[in-house]
Amino acid sequence: MLPSSRSRPQPRPAARSWSFSEMDFSDPKRRSRYVSKIIMLLLLMALCAVMLTQPPCHRRAPSVFSIHELGVTHVLVTGGAGYIGSHAALRLLKDSFRVTIVDNLSRGNIGAVKVLQNLFPEPGRLQFIYADLGDPKAVNRIFAENAFDAVMHFAAVAYVGESTLEPLRYYHNITTNTLVVLEAMATHNVKTLIYSSTCATYGEPEKMPITEETPQFPINPYGKAKKMAEDIILDFSKSRKSDMSVMILRYFNVIGSDPEGRLGEAPPPELREHGRISGACFDAALGIIPGLKVKGTDYETPDGTCVRDYIDVTDLVDAHVKALNKAERGKVGIYNVGTGRGRSVKEFVEACKKATGVDIKVDYFSRRPGDYAEVFSNPAKINRELNWTAQHTKLHESLRIAWMWQMRHRSGYGGPQAMIL
Repeated sequence: MLPSSRSRPQPRPAARSWSFSEMDFSDPKRRSRYVSKIIMLLLLMALCAVMLTQPPCHRRAPSVFSIHELGVTHVLVTGGAGYIGSHAALRLLKDSFRVTIVDNLSRGNIGAVKVLQNLFPEPGRLQFIYADLGDPKAVNRIFAENAFDAVMHFAAVAYVGESTLEPLRYYHNITTNTLVVLEAMATHNVKTLIYSSTCATYGEPEKMPITEETPQFPINPYGKAKKMAEDIILDFSKSRKSDMSVMILRYFNVIGSDPEGRLGEAPPPELREHGRISGACFDAALGIIPGLKVKGTDYETPDGTCVRDYIDVTDLVDAHVKALNKAERGKVGIYNVGTGRGRSVKEFVEACKKATGVDIKVDYFSRRPGDYAEVFSNPAKINRELNWTAQHTKLHESLRIAWMWQMRHRSGYGGPQAMIL
């Protein structure tokens, strides 16, 4: 007879009690790995305990520049070591803004930064970062490590004559670098941009004065690169992802310096040939160059020389700050910043002679490539919407103040010692 399927079940083996050693260390290799992990865990626990028991003074506090602070507006000033950018940084600091200057010092002066640091030494007022806007990784890192509320974008090579000789450099430096800044702003949710543009985007208009509606047909790489940058900014501002406050300021020929004599214009010697006419006049008055070279005497103007709208740097930075204060989320403002009056190169030279007291020698040459005959603004829109009007309109007086700074700083901001922060 077959055994019944319901026969008594076999007894189960007794439940085995697994010891720690039997479970993990039965294999020598596994034992070694587990020991290493345990040691590492113990070390990490010890490190955490040490860090937590350290007094607060031994812990690194976050920088005030990396924190959004109620009632404080933190402005990134690109090109803030340059002529216009340093004056803008000075005005912002005087108005109690927090300022970060980013500059690669290719056109700027570390001496100007030193002046600002000495004037505003309090923690959390001003920091300088040496960086190139052409390096996207560096720019992104700067935005990641700082809590910016707004950007004033001045950084740019800015000589018409030089732009015709090195056009690719101008497109990279102005257009591409502006795109890099804009991308960083978008990534890090910085919503306010004050863009420092130029009247060179208009080219040589048929009608004067220039209004904001005047068609833009730039005739040199400098103006073309600036217009491309404007177009990029405007296109992005219209996108649904933007919601930006944008102010574009197109300004004319800048002169003058800080009325209290703290800052001035000090271009590198190799750029004097391409520099502003005021710098050339002062160099001639100081004997650095034998005389002033005036390029072009056959333009269709009253005396044959170019006519320009000369704006004092103090008025210019005032317009930028007023634009910042009036910026509104989701809106774009475009403004001409000028006096509304054109002066010829010959008039300018006579004013410079009067300001310096030197009978400057003048040599006349053929036209410079990329120049245009006559450009001056109609500032009605900025007068009306930003309540801005040029205050320093006496050409001789602006040049006199700038000349005083030049006389006190014959070697610019100084020699090698000026490089030490």
